[in-house]
Amino acid sequence: MDFNLAYLYPELLNIYGDKGNILAIEQRCLWRGINLNIHKINPGDKINPDLYDFYFIGGGQDQQQLMIADELQTQKNALTQAAHSNAVFLAICGGYQLLGEYYKPASKDKIPGLEIMDTYTVAGNKRYIGNVTINTEFSNNDTKTLVGFENHSGLTYLRGNTKPLGVVSTGNGNNAEDNTEGGVYKNVFGTYLHGSLLPKNPHFTDYLINLAGKRKYGNSFILDSLNDQIEVFAHNRVINKKY
Repeated sequence: MDFNLAYLYPELLNIYGDKGNILAIEQRCLWRGINLNIHKINPGDKINPDLYDFYFIGGGQDQQQLMIADELQTQKNALTQAAHSNAVFLAICGGYQLLGEYYKPASKDKIPGLEIMDTYTVAGNKRYIGNVTINTEFSNNDTKTLVGFENHSGLTYLRGNTKPLGVVSTGNGNNAEDNTEGGVYKNVFGTYLHGSLLPKNPHFTDYLINLAGKRKYGNSFILDSLNDQIEVFAHNRVINKKY
């Protein structure tokens, strides 16, 4: 078995160790004999929505988001087609913001998003930094928490058919107002959680792999269990731990 992952604009959207999320997917696939082909998508490249099982978009500061916004618009049709066909997306921070309708910086015009998620983001006047724990409603096992580290001033608001990734128990989440963190639409996941997110949350990594496997190979796709004693220990150590 193999998967193809599109890593969007790694030279511009990769802060706070976001590449570690790809390494976590790759390693947990390899431990099970699944090959993950990682394709770096650079400005000017064309995306074939029929090829990729995963899409990853990392975080970036305002300058990087401005640099990549127009490029993303050239890929809008392909990425929207992929999302609507249940390809698995994971977008972190700035990448998460660009999945929505727009991001409005403090002193600049709106940066248009892909409109895959029914969200919008505006710049706030406070930066939220620290550990985050959220409670979720989905998982492959009994662990219902996700942990990570937020560092953002953008305030994201969910609407319509975009639901929160989870409910905040520690930290600020999407906007420090409505107690939500992240967004989910179909198999598209956005979040402010850096850290990297997936090494700290092996159950969520497997959840994403399983979604991609069921989509590509049908119900015959079954993930072998792994010994996650060390990963679970690391996860549990930071649950509800403040910065």
